[in-house]
Amino acid sequence: MYKLLLVDDEPEVTEGLMIEIDWEACGFTEVRTASNGKEAMELFEKMEPDVLMTDISMPYMNGLELSEWARKAYPITRIVILSGHDEFEYAKQAIHLQVEAYVLKPFSAEQLTDAVVEVARRMDEEREQRSNIELLVEHYRTSLPIVREKFLSSLITRKQPYRDIAAKAEKYGMQLEGEAYVVSIIAVNHSDIQDVQNDSKPSVSLASSTDLDLKLFSVSNIASEIWARHGLGKVFIHQDHVVLFTVSPHADQTLMMEDTQAALKEILQSIERFLRFPVMIGVGTYTEALDQLKYAYDSAMVALDYRRIVGSNIIICIDDMENRVHEKLLFDEWKEQQLISAVKLGTEKELEEVVDALFDEIARVQAPVHEYQHYLLEMVTAIIKLTKVLDTDSDDIIGGGWGILNQYQKLNSPQETKVWFGEMCARVRRSIASRRQHTYKQIVEDAISYTKSHYHESELSIAKVCGQLHISAGYFSGLFKKELKLTFGAYLLQLRMEAAKELLRTTELKAFEIAEKVGFADANYFSLSFKKYAGVSAKEYRNSPAGQEQ
Repeated sequence: MYKLLLVDDEPEVTEGLMIEIDWEACGFTEVRTASNGKEAMELFEKMEPDVLMTDISMPYMNGLELSEWARKAYPITRIVILSGHDEFEYAKQAIHLQVEAYVLKPFSAEQLTDAVVEVARRMDEEREQRSNIELLVEHYRTSLPIVREKFLSSLITRKQPYRDIAAKAEKYGMQLEGEAYVVSIIAVNHSDIQDVQNDSKPSVSLASSTDLDLKLFSVSNIASEIWARHGLGKVFIHQDHVVLFTVSPHADQTLMMEDTQAALKEILQSIERFLRFPVMIGVGTYTEALDQLKYAYDSAMVALDYRRIVGSNIIICIDDMENRVHEKLLFDEWKEQQLISAVKLGTEKELEEVVDALFDEIARVQAPVHEYQHYLLEMVTAIIKLTKVLDTDSDDIIGGGWGILNQYQKLNSPQETKVWFGEMCARVRRSIASRRQHTYKQIVEDAISYTKSHYHESELSIAKVCGQLHISAGYFSGLFKKELKLTFGAYLLQLRMEAAKELLRTTELKAFEIAEKVGFADANYFSLSFKKYAGVSAKEYRNSPAGQEQ
């Protein structure tokens, strides 16, 4: 299923299309709308739509300008033009932009439905072609240029004289001459991949396949196609990675890195859309010497080590990570107080927001690996210290010291780390909240027990109960009302009035005697209170059917 962004400056058009068209039936699970090109560009970064459907005439940026931007920034996004103009110039521009469909206004819902269904069908067909395992397996057996691959692998595994490299490149018909070079590496996250016997049957989908060789080949297939289209150099498989050489005809480092990253971004988008499994891309340092490719490759491998910080499905440039002045990543006292407060007293949402902020800091600073590990260690230590202070069983909640270390070593991305730490904090918070709730209930139960035993005492008050329980009146009042849904004064009055009713039903005691027995020093005040509570006087209650029940 796909995502679609609908752009039109006429709200009645977008609202009508959202209602009239069954987008899900057409193959689109997410459809968003924008009223102009500027708003659409912002949405693009959030949702990365598979299809852009846009009107031409709009303020700020017309649909053709938006489509041209989308074609450059998101080259695999399909484009559908909606236009009220049947003019050759518009159609010519649409052809230049390689749009999927050009729909003239006014159109019916049926016409537009046919158009989007056809676009979805084409995307399904392309995805099937790219991920058809049987075709990939056959292609894999027949098309790998083994000799060339071995030669290219040798360039990154050992230092060789330039003369030898040039001679072999000429012998194998490979153009490697250039003014500058960059090595990039695509690594498949295969922590869950197991060895598969040669006679085993392939999985139904490539994303669920455990065949690492097949996954690498499918990635290489996409990368080779895009790399060749951009005219950048060579792509080959080396061990468990796909390696890409950028061979530049000029020595402008900035321009070469821009060209390399633009092509890598397109490769990453294609892998996400068509193959649907995570990869990491590391980009090494720039070099002007062909015989220095081994060192460029080594630096790209170091870039891949940063995946635990920045995650998968991202391009990691070693120069961005290590050759820059960066802000220190510090878990300071204020951050610790925020975290501890959220765990002890915050709601589930408040704790989630604090954890989000801590990991947003990691993503923003992108510090070296050792700083990141220290930062995370301090966060975990703060939680362990809290469980010790509160005498909570940390082994049950967070697995103890060795348990935490074992859990951490299994984490492969910042998202996994965030989920792991967030769940740890949530378990501690639930434990503390449970103990607090138990304490609250115990305080109220003790107060009720004491009140039932002493309600007949006229001097009984909230202050006396709080003195007995050793807590403040203000704290107790709120706690009591939260648990029983009525104030302590109302509860005491209810207790005394029900006791008075019982005495009126079962004894011949006078009203002033009953008042004394249920804690009223003033008989007149008792009479007024009883009538207000029961709706009748004490005498009337005694003579009523309710008062006659034994």
